[in-house]
Amino acid sequence: MIKRGRYRHFKGKEYEVLDFATHSETLELMVLYRPLYGEGKLWVRPASMWEEMVEADGKLVPRFTYLS
Repeated sequence: MIKRGRYRHFKGKEYEVLDFATHSETLELMVLYRPLYGEGKLWVRPASMWEEMVEADGKLVPRFTYLS
């Protein structure tokens, strides 16, 4: 389950999950987040992508890891 808070992307940068929304056409759960660097614009990503495992350096790792 995705929680609000701070996360680290598998490439090293940090993000803050602010809230959740439902896609109006597909009813898919979306994650509302902002990068903790740069302009701090708001972004959305499907929750299924947020929680998926990705390959990095030949290993499967979480795309985002919860920090606090």
